[in-house]
Amino acid sequence: MKIGIIGTGYVGLPSGVGFAELGHTVVCVDNNKAKIEALNKGKLTLYENGLADLFKANTEQGRLRFTTSMKEAVQEADLVIIAVGTPPDPITHEADLQYIYAAATELADYLTGYTVIANKSTVPVGTGDAVEKIIASKNPAADFDVVSLPEFLREGFALQDFFNPDRIILGTHSERAISLISKLYEPFKEKTPLLVVSRKSSETIKYASNAFLAMKIHYINEIANFCEKSGANVAEVAKGMGMDKRIGNRFLNAGIGFGGSCFPKDTMAMAHMANKVGVRMELIETTIAGNQKRKKEMADRVYQSLKDLKNPKVAVWGLAFKNGTDDCRQSPAMDIIRELLQKALSITAYDPKAMDTAKAILGDKISYASGMYEAVKGADVLVILTEWPEFSAPDFDELAKRMNRKVIFDLRNMLSCEDAQEADFEYHCIGRKCD
Repeated sequence: MKIGIIGTGYVGLPSGVGFAELGHTVVCVDNNKAKIEALNKGKLTLYENGLADLFKANTEQGRLRFTTSMKEAVQEADLVIIAVGTPPDPITHEADLQYIYAAATELADYLTGYTVIANKSTVPVGTGDAVEKIIASKNPAADFDVVSLPEFLREGFALQDFFNPDRIILGTHSERAISLISKLYEPFKEKTPLLVVSRKSSETIKYASNAFLAMKIHYINEIANFCEKSGANVAEVAKGMGMDKRIGNRFLNAGIGFGGSCFPKDTMAMAHMANKVGVRMELIETTIAGNQKRKKEMADRVYQSLKDLKNPKVAVWGLAFKNGTDDCRQSPAMDIIRELLQKALSITAYDPKAMDTAKAILGDKISYASGMYEAVKGADVLVILTEWPEFSAPDFDELAKRMNRKVIFDLRNMLSCEDAQEADFEYHCIGRKCD
């Protein structure tokens, strides 16, 4: 099958690599010339576990190509996937669809033969209708169907999720489109259900799923607050809750709040869509407000331990919003750093993958270390903000040698209470006591 993919970000690029690995011919198009030039030179423009090897293999074998030409990507394609950004409007917080509409307008001229246009971008309900109208208006002779094909790829695990999907959701009433998408995902048919629903239901499923998971994260953080006051251990509570099959054990890790390119954006968009149709989603609204409050509270915990010191220095481990990715968009770690900067604190940070993306956001407002132990040199406190595996078992003797004060705020609950206390560190974590 010939596939054109519009957008080479955290959805488009892993999807392109994945479909190429399945044997399809894939052309990815992006209007960012520098990005396309880098990809054509074999240089990945984002970090994702396992992506480099498959990217290299499929580009070398000619199944995966990159271009700035929409015509090259769309002409003669059986399937065109729209995977561009839908960032939140800075005022209303609704999804900004300008890139979706621009893609639809441009691709319309190059459709040849029957083509399925699949929206993989997360879009508000009714976007498929709008895309269909744009293409039909621009090219009345085009033979096409617009379907909703939401992505459920976790950053850091995108390829794992691509090749092992929980479910495939397809929004369409077109039998021709159902046949083509069924063929596309035929390698997974034995283990993965394909659910065909209306286009509007499919568009809703992605938002409803992400909003629910965000609420789950906010809920366990509230339980963690309760555990801190009551003496319970949130890790034990979460384990017991997760054994209930109705609840499940995922997204029950207490911490600093949710972030990334999906949950913050999608919860706000869901609340906005509901408001437009006259529905009040109080749980989602509370989750959004609580998540913002959570990051401020975490920053304040750190600040309170330093406020009596003269020119305190903070070491931070972790900048990406989660491990396994270099993505710092809406990263809780970055938000906490911003809160600490408002207190005029000096910060040195380290992240194994996200240093460049963080620098592009924070610039010279903080210092950047080349390693985790270099970051703590002269620090009065170490704050762990991203759950990279290498942070889970530090050399406490090395930390003690380099730090001014032996104080750790483990805001991801990565370390052993016993190990930290044995090394005579003042250790703070989330939702559990280490007495």
